Amino acid sequence: MANLTYLGHSAFHLESGTISVLIDPFLTGNPMATAKADDFSPQTILLTHAHNDHVGDSVEIAKRSGAKVICNVELATYLGTKGIDTIGGNHGGTIAFEGGSAKFVPAWHTSSYSDGKRVIVVGVPSGFIVRFGGATMYFAGDTCLFGDMQLIGEEGIDIAVLPIGDHFTMGPTDAVRAVKFIEPALVIPCHYDTFPPIKQDAEKFKQQVETSTKARCRLLKPGEGHRF
Repeated sequence: MANLTYLGHSAFHLESGTISVLIDPFLTGNPMATAKADDFSPQTILLTHAHNDHVGDSVEIAKRSGAKVICNVELATYLGTKGIDTIGGNHGGTIAFEGGSAKFVPAWHTSSYSDGKRVIVVGVPSGFIVRFGGATMYFAGDTCLFGDMQLIGEEGIDIAVLPIGDHFTMGPTDAVRAVKFIEPALVIPCHYDTFPPIKQDAEKFKQQVETSTKARCRLLKPGEGHRF
């Protein structure tokens, strides 16, 4: 058995036995988070892109735990200068990690990082098809709707983690269309309600998914997990 825990915004934690994986661990400064960076000692961190609300606490966690950070090549090079172990990849490539693998797939968004003094544009955003604990999961990252989600669906997605906040990503209406393209068994929405511009009615989204597609939708509260 494995567990997928929602940490708020777009941050997730995958666990299976002693294996721990963090995805976009924005915890410090995240008003939705119920956990702290010190609560996690993962072997692997997956980053979809360079925005601060996704890189989050990656450097501090990786320095403490020795985790490998998997992300796009340019972001990996930049984060490597911070003294952490990174593995850079790019769209279409698959990188194995302890307990699973992550395949880079496109995401339509931007990718920049602010160090407090300047904004650095580092690489392009991605989503991940993660195979872990016997399941195939699609973490879309920050993205709009795009037609090639149908190709992602051909990978046989068990769980699709999709942003629904609108404003910076696709909103609920386009996310429902994405579910129709991907045809997952289960949908978990993210990237909503953290800040005023991305407030959404998640219950309404769940209803739309379950009445217009074959997928189930589960709304996780920060700190709540889904076992699979």
